[in-house]
Amino acid sequence: MITFCRVLKIVAFASALVSFAAVQDATSGQTQAASDQAVAPVTHYRTAKIEGLDIFYREAGPADAPVVLLLHGFPTSSHMFRNLIPALSARYHVIAPDYPGYGQSSAPDHKKFAYTFAHYADIVDGLMNKLDVKSYAMYVMDYGAPVGYRLALKHPERVSALIVQNGNAYEEGLKKFWDPIKVYWADGSAAHRKALEFLVKPETTKFQYTDGVSDVSRIDPDNWVHDQVLLDRPGNLDIQMDLMHDYGSNVPLYPKFQAFFRERKPPTLIVWGKNDTIFPADGAGPYLRDLPDAEIHMIDTGHFALEDKADEMVPLIRSFLDRKLSGS
Repeated sequence: MITFCRVLKIVAFASALVSFAAVQDATSGQTQAASDQAVAPVTHYRTAKIEGLDIFYREAGPADAPVVLLLHGFPTSSHMFRNLIPALSARYHVIAPDYPGYGQSSAPDHKKFAYTFAHYADIVDGLMNKLDVKSYAMYVMDYGAPVGYRLALKHPERVSALIVQNGNAYEEGLKKFWDPIKVYWADGSAAHRKALEFLVKPETTKFQYTDGVSDVSRIDPDNWVHDQVLLDRPGNLDIQMDLMHDYGSNVPLYPKFQAFFRERKPPTLIVWGKNDTIFPADGAGPYLRDLPDAEIHMIDTGHFALEDKADEMVPLIRSFLDRKLSGS
């Protein structure tokens, strides 16, 4: 027969087991929460005064970690890096600015501000100086390539590494898409300027995200909605047309960009959406002429490769940065 005392002992033992399990669950939850925080540090959304303009930038990661500077393309902003930033910022100090006329940065009238790639490089340089950043790896995409490479010409010693994603530095990369733009470069006429206005229309913005993508269900439609709202702001059409014309000023600098590659030999990772119509795969291979040690991965997607292929690209980027910047 089970005595009353023995029943009490059994109940007490069971209660202890329950308490132990609860403590274990709580500890496990705290560990998981801490792990989650370590994986996804907080991103800050900040603004700095550069040349009297409000320059917006996203910033995350340890202040004393190696800096990774993310330079966006057209027609987007630092918004294109919203998923990459938390994937890198556990180990790196990540900074992603919006150029004037894009995202949350000031967009002064094009008659009062020179919308040129040289000026954009000066603005980004001013931001880096304001933040006291003396060395950075650069992720360059689309417009970000000439902005970044002009910055590299100003301060070649500051570039610790390059990540190139559909960003051109070779004439082989300017194919059929660029033909009407080249006509505008040649004469700058009002008629040829007008002919390029389709580049800021909603259907073109959506095209940039979906063209060359095998599974469009992986592309968040908020992307083109977000970009289009900003493109449609009063005065923004002239900003974009000024920049389309000034893009031609980058081509004569290609030999200087290439000389920078050869002479400085920055560690380089090329992750290129091989189905891109705007900056096609033809522009990726020539990098190897000047950077023969570059790591190159042709990704089966289009222009904004991070949108549907981050699961493939982020491990490549992390591995590259860890080996080249962290030495691990």
